[in-house]
Amino acid sequence: MSFTLPDLPYAHDALAPYMSGETLEYHHDKHHAAYVNALNALIKGTEWEGMSLEDVVIGSFGSNVPVFNNASQDLNHTYFWKWMKPHAGSALPGILERQIKADFGSIEKMKEEFVAAGVGQFGSGWCWLAVQNGKTIVMRTPNGENPLVYGAKPILGCDVWEHSYYIDYRNRRADYIRAFLEHLVNWEYVEDLFKRAA
Repeated sequence: MSFTLPDLPYAHDALAPYMSGETLEYHHDKHHAAYVNALNALIKGTEWEGMSLEDVVIGSFGSNVPVFNNASQDLNHTYFWKWMKPHAGSALPGILERQIKADFGSIEKMKEEFVAAGVGQFGSGWCWLAVQNGKTIVMRTPNGENPLVYGAKPILGCDVWEHSYYIDYRNRRADYIRAFLEHLVNWEYVEDLFKRAA
């Protein structure tokens, strides 16, 4: 069984002006596709073939860097496209809102920490809202690492590799993350993941 590139759940230009069609064409059609193709080539005929993507990510962490890098980036991006939707608002569903307020004090505090995590990630990586020990936390990871390998379950992630934002925002990473939070996040999907993770 090989992994396949998932279709975008919306048109390439559906997230404009906050994320352009050009960015999605490069990011999804080229970068994500490259991770999938490399992963399939790397696992062919190995112990990883036939495993779920999550199991490959967890199992290869610290033991097989090329497999891990491509599997984790495949998983991260498969979530990333679903974490966004056209015409998204900034309002959070009730269960998720209550949990974040309990853990951070306010939604704005969580968003501030999320932006700071993304800006503070030196070089390539991701910033996350994850669930660990029943609480929502903000974290950042380098390169393609995912909270799963640190015992946390990701419920929202923002790609801060330059290919994710440089066409639209140049070096303004903070503006990109703020636009993501305020205009692109599919909070209903985030809440669904939170319910499954809690």
